[in-house]
Amino acid sequence: MDCTKTLRLRIKDKHAKVLALMAREVNQVWNFCNETSHRAIRERHQFLTGYDLQKLTNGFSKCDCVQIGSPTVQQVCEDYAKVRKQFKKAKLRWRVSNPQSSKYSLGWIPFKARAVQYKAGQIAFAGQKLSLWDSYGLADYELRAGSFSQDTRGRWYLNVVVKVQVQA
Repeated sequence: MDCTKTLRLRIKDKHAKVLALMAREVNQVWNFCNETSHRAIRERHQFLTGYDLQKLTNGFSKCDCVQIGSPTVQQVCEDYAKVRKQFKKAKLRWRVSNPQSSKYSLGWIPFKARAVQYKAGQIAFAGQKLSLWDSYGLADYELRAGSFSQDTRGRWYLNVVVKVQVQA
């Protein structure tokens, strides 16, 4: 019998700068979705779905100096639409990228299963090879969707859903 489990693994600190830049790009996509969705509700009384937002953000990942790929942009749009619908709000809070701000949003980079690969103790994501402390033996698991997240001390973690065989 198969079941899913979420694993949390620590990313090595030398990758914090790259992940912070990617989180800033995620925040840009989130804030664009927030503003565009709010404007559509205000002007046309229309709630935009995750698919509508994906069409509007098409091509962002091809801009100069943007590291996150299109699967990540799509995931951000889907998550934004899901959260907005869940809380029944026309507009959500902005994600703030400035660490000096009192309203700073901790780093968060969602991804789909096809966007990450585990190989030789490293996670390949968006053209980067990120080293981590592998306490679970990720080579034995099939990786699914997940996210990179930052804690209040500035450390980064890989949160990934895996498929596990359970013996009954």
